[in-house]
Amino acid sequence: MKQYKTYLFDADGTLIDTSELIYQSFLNTCRVYGGFVISRKEVYQYIGIPLRSQLELYLGTRDEREYEGILKAHRNYQKEIYHKSLKAYTGIKSGLEELNSRGVQLGIVSSRNRESLDHYLKHVGIFDYFTVFSTPDSTKNHKPHAEPVLWAMDKFHARADDTIFIGDADVDIKSGNSAGVDTALVLWGHNSAEHIQSKPVYVINRFAELLN
Repeated sequence: MKQYKTYLFDADGTLIDTSELIYQSFLNTCRVYGGFVISRKEVYQYIGIPLRSQLELYLGTRDEREYEGILKAHRNYQKEIYHKSLKAYTGIKSGLEELNSRGVQLGIVSSRNRESLDHYLKHVGIFDYFTVFSTPDSTKNHKPHAEPVLWAMDKFHARADDTIFIGDADVDIKSGNSAGVDTALVLWGHNSAEHIQSKPVYVINRFAELLN
């Protein structure tokens, strides 16, 4: 694989295994505020878009005050249970250590809000490898739009031909492709290549493939 000067990563499903945490959180929220049980498939297919947008898909139109309460309750529930399942995927920490030793730039482009993103990255011990964090608060448009990736590149003063965006979801690949950078789809999360409509430059099964 080509070696890059700037590596941008999605977080959930790419660096940290949040699949069970995300599902249990939506399961609880949909039970409490919608009165129904949501399936894993329904939750996993939309991971990668901002939380508010995903909740609106399941709970429909609500007034702003009600959604503020739902979002707060959803995030508080995650904080109560995250320690039961949250972990970094195999090979992530050692791989980031190797990239860091090479002097490359490492950034995050995530749909997770900055507070919980920082907390979870610190919990699994990889926060300090990154210097730029593109989150929904950073840009007007969100993945699959190109803006979150372009925002991170601007912070790094990075060139498109020296940048790669690594993610596990179709919105990641679309965002990177739209920004004009190379993309890598990881297969160690809950998605498979068959679920991805966009075409990545690379499909990888292990983090170590980024290093060779």
